[in-house]
Amino acid sequence: MLLKITENTDIDPRNIMDIYAESNMENTDYFYPETEDTELALQKVESDFLEYIGTEFLSCPANAYWVLEENGVWVSALRLYKVKEGFYYIEALETRPDRRRQGCAFRLLNGLLEELKKQGAFRICDCVGKKNTASLKTHEKCGFSVVSDCGYNYLSDETDDRDFGMEYSYESNTPLLAAGHQT
Repeated sequence: MLLKITENTDIDPRNIMDIYAESNMENTDYFYPETEDTELALQKVESDFLEYIGTEFLSCPANAYWVLEENGVWVSALRLYKVKEGFYYIEALETRPDRRRQGCAFRLLNGLLEELKKQGAFRICDCVGKKNTASLKTHEKCGFSVVSDCGYNYLSDETDDRDFGMEYSYESNTPLLAAGHQT
């Protein structure tokens, strides 16, 4: 089942942390290098992560967490930022370590694209690590193309030569209605 989460109260902290377990562990050295107790550093990273989701990310009504849930377990997730009308940026597409290589990220990303198509034309950009072959293949399987040898983060206005810039565009076949006209 595809979940669109726009309220912090709908985030299941344990389920979301299980998806990002590997990244959170890697982030302990980055954010808390002085903390020798790995468990304490992980708790801090997870707390910071949940704080960001609640106070920054979901405080913008246009943003949404998209989650693929299977049998009550959250297996894959991503953050979708609305940059402007019809233009989105994806961040933090990840799958639980124990559910990788099962098509979860594909089902999530493809489901998101199908939901957005219902709203009309749009464009989505994402940065994918050049060494992340699995994510590159998943994006391409969903119709994304590499558009840049350097990833561009639309949130921080920064480039990263370790990433590719990826893009998906959808042109709706439904003509736009003139202002004031209804069907």
